[in-house]
Amino acid sequence: MQIEAQAAALAFGAPVTVRTRRNARRMTLRINAPEREIVLVLPPGVPAAKALHFLAQNEAWVAARLAALPPRRPFAEGAVIPLRGVPHRIVRETDPAAPLIAIAGGEIRVRADPRHLPRRVKDHLVALAREEFGARARDLARAIGRRPLRVGVRDTKSRWGSCSAKGALSFCWRLILAPERVIQYVVAHEVAHLAEMNHGPRFRRLVESLAPQSAEPRAWLARHRSELLCYG
Repeated sequence: MQIEAQAAALAFGAPVTVRTRRNARRMTLRINAPEREIVLVLPPGVPAAKALHFLAQNEAWVAARLAALPPRRPFAEGAVIPLRGVPHRIVRETDPAAPLIAIAGGEIRVRADPRHLPRRVKDHLVALAREEFGARARDLARAIGRRPLRVGVRDTKSRWGSCSAKGALSFCWRLILAPERVIQYVVAHEVAHLAEMNHGPRFRRLVESLAPQSAEPRAWLARHRSELLCYG
């Protein structure tokens, strides 16, 4: 894209990805932490010169956000990752009779070629998140007399969860790295939308009934968002 090519000359120290959205009313910037890229969102029809001027105006903001990102934390042998908020060390398993992945005693033991180990760990965490979030969501939905259309996981960058108008729930798989109380809060938040598609007083009371003292995990997510997005 013309804007992306010209933005490279601004030397931000990170690639710029431009996305045009029909419902966007103004230009916005965000940092995609996992990919270490700058994302510029534009309404339709914005001239390249105007978009580049907007980027240049926000150079200091971009530089500060990039500098504040935690270092990447790949799923490599010897790395320590927080599974449900509890530190676990990734260990490569050499016993050919061992299971592909076993989690116990603060370790994630992975039987894989070193080249394939990161992908195997990620795939396992995604599957674990899908199973756990699905079970939690159905249990909480049952408690309020609702039933989700389906529950899935994705690698979202801007939202930890979502609930569609038809009742389909989706969660960021990286939540499996967060503490239990944080997972419970996010699942409760989206399940509450099955009954209240808003953020009004009744919705907030419902969330609080499903995940008491929800202010604490909400604040935790705000503090640790960038950290969670840097794993993998």
